[in-house]
Amino acid sequence: MQNDKPLAGKTIAILVSNGFEEVQMTEPQRALLAAGATLKIVSTEQGLVNGWHEKAWGHYFAVDVPLSNALAADFDAVLIPGGERGVAKLAANPHTKRILRGFADAGKPIAALGVAPQLLALSERIQGRTVVANDSVRETLEAAGAKLADEAETVVVDGSLITARDDLDMPAFKDAIVEHFTTVAASLAAAA
Repeated sequence: MQNDKPLAGKTIAILVSNGFEEVQMTEPQRALLAAGATLKIVSTEQGLVNGWHEKAWGHYFAVDVPLSNALAADFDAVLIPGGERGVAKLAANPHTKRILRGFADAGKPIAALGVAPQLLALSERIQGRTVVANDSVRETLEAAGAKLADEAETVVVDGSLITARDDLDMPAFKDAIVEHFTTVAASLAAAA
C-alpha cells in the first residue's frame, strides 16, 4: 500500500562529516527507511564517515556520495544531524554552502538538528525563518536574521525547514520528520 510507504521513490541525503551525532542520524534514518525512502550518506569524508556516540567515537558508515559531487537536484530532501565536530567540518567546506542553497532555493525539505542549523546561516538562506537550536549557535542564527523559537520548543517547522535541539523528543521527531518530508515532497510534486 502506498500509505504504508509515503516516501517511496524519494531519495534523501544525509549530510555528515566525522564527528556527527550518531543517534541524530540513525534514529531518523530508521524512520525514513520504514517510510520507504532511499537514503544516501553525503560526506566530506571519503569511503567511511565516523559518528560520535555519547562521549566517544561511534560507528563507521559507508559514504554513498562525496559532498564535492553532490547536487541538491539529485535528492528530494536532506537530513543534517548535529555534532560539534562534524558540523565544524561541514562549515569549513564550501560545497556545504552550495548544496544547502540548492535545497533551500528549490523549496526542498531540510531537517537540521542540534548545532546543524548554523550551517543554514552559512548558506545565507535562514533570514526570517523560525528555528530552534542549541544555545551554542543561537547567536550565529540571530546574526544571520533567523527568528528563534521559544526555548521550550524542541522541534520547529517553518515552511520546508524543520529544526530540532539536542534535547529533542526523538520518537516525536521521527514522526514529525516523516510527515514533514512527505508533505513538502507532495506539494513540490503537485507544483511541478
